[in-house]
Amino acid sequence: MDAVAHARFQRFGRRKVAQVLSQVRGKTVGRAKELLPNVPRRSAGMVEKTIRSAAANLMVKAGHKLDLQSMWVKAGWVDKGPLKNLRRLRPGPQGRALSYRRKMCHLTIVVSDKK
Repeated sequence: MDAVAHARFQRFGRRKVAQVLSQVRGKTVGRAKELLPNVPRRSAGMVEKTIRSAAANLMVKAGHKLDLQSMWVKAGWVDKGPLKNLRRLRPGPQGRALSYRRKMCHLTIVVSDKK
């Protein structure tokens, strides 16, 4: 059985989140929860929170409590979100003003209880 969790409109670049995600893909949920607090990236907390949410979704779907070592991260991917323009300006070429562009991403995690 599979369960999915999404974290949408997160203010991280998708390549930086993908680096964290590649370290936990294919591992058990318990091992991922041990590993992620030691990853020196800001996005590691968001990935851990999404994995915990997917594990909780799987427990609700199963109807009973499951062991964290029996669940594993089956798949995970990051999609590009919208570019947000902040209401601040920075100097641009030839006297123009450019707005700051902030990257966003959408994270999807799939957790399964069968290997």
